Amino acid sequence: MSDVVLEKVSRHFGDFVAVSDVDLRVAQGEFVTLLGPSGCGKTTTLRMVAGLEQNTGGRISIDNEIVSDAASRVFVPSERRRLGMVFQSYAIWPHMTVFENVAYPLRVRRRPADEIRDRVLKTLRLVEMESFAERPAPALSGGQQQRVAIARALVFEPKVLLLDEPLSNLDAKLRLQMGDEFRAIQKRLGMTTLYVTHDQSEAMALSDRVVVMDRGRIQQVGAPEEIYRYPANRTVAGFFGTPNLLPANVEACARIDGGRVRLDVAGSGWRGRCEAAIEVPAGGAVTVMVRPEDIRISDGADDDGLRWSGRIAHTIFRGATIRAVSTSTRPPSAATPSATP
Repeated sequence: MSDVVLEKVSRHFGDFVAVSDVDLRVAQGEFVTLLGPSGCGKTTTLRMVAGLEQNTGGRISIDNEIVSDAASRVFVPSERRRLGMVFQSYAIWPHMTVFENVAYPLRVRRRPADEIRDRVLKTLRLVEMESFAERPAPALSGGQQQRVAIARALVFEPKVLLLDEPLSNLDAKLRLQMGDEFRAIQKRLGMTTLYVTHDQSEAMALSDRVVVMDRGRIQQVGAPEEIYRYPANRTVAGFFGTPNLLPANVEACARIDGGRVRLDVAGSGWRGRCEAAIEVPAGGAVTVMVRPEDIRISDGADDDGLRWSGRIAHTIFRGATIRAVSTSTRPPSAATPSATP
């Protein structure tokens, strides 16, 4: 297995900057997800690691080998990087059977027939598709095609696995199931994995670490819960979930257990306490983030937390949750809001 290192990696298309000064290390066996809205540079970054795009700045290394260095004009072609890749479209060849699709990477590497058969069947067994080996590819469901695409990417034992939104074509229930199955396979193999998605829930469920990108730059890197609870800036807070973001000023600041910071803040007609990652001096402006799941309805007897009184205009039923929309502009109460400078 291998690690992947990006150092000040950039990609320009004329005057347009698709990716700018990206620094990232994916450790051996780690599952790292590039998360962000469309056009943020995540797929371009993945394609540069794959060798499908050439970086115009910086350096990319895989397993301590430089595979692309813009300054010294080093560029190792994609087929020599020992990478497995699963595309959004799966790229399953319709004129081949499942076995032939998975065997293709070994055939182009001129492996012996006995070895090809053994490795293909072993890999199909891993993704629970061995019984479909002779089935024509067009006769497969979306989930089955995704498993075949994963098997084809794994069969030649790549150093690193790259995946570009491989679940986006599946329905919601199958997407959850296939995401869990793929993560189990990745853990079992201990394979270094770089994954691209715009789905926040998917990123949180699958990843060891999440890299949030916007406008070609990395905004924050961290464990899913860390980013969800303590976003580095307003951009990350706004994209990762659906929080309420409230402007406020700091009245007092103090260190608490765990290296966190407690802030006494005041907004328009309200005040209270919240947590932050860094110290902010009194008088400083912050944005207080209140997650919807932290909001509770109170009868007014409890004075803890931030408070908001108003009238519910309407509710939206969403199965496991109900969204309540209020006519008031004052902030909701919350047990543990956080603040971003």
